[in-house]
Amino acid sequence: MSVIYVLLAISITVALVFFAAFVLSVRNGQYDDAYTPSVRMLFEDELLDQEPNLDKNKAEITQTKRTNQ
Repeated sequence: MSVIYVLLAISITVALVFFAAFVLSVRNGQYDDAYTPSVRMLFEDELLDQEPNLDKNKAEITQTKRTNQ
């Protein structure tokens, strides 16, 4: 029975150590995303190019509806 208490104490200690390491890594910015903003800049033009096409398609659809009525 005493082995269970020892293993329980060891497991709680290990869990607290891992939790402390996780909190320290979050505070130090280990999980900050530094890669995505630099890549987003490369694909921004494609998104801007697609938006006018959507507006143009909407205008063509409304014009077609007006001529059909």
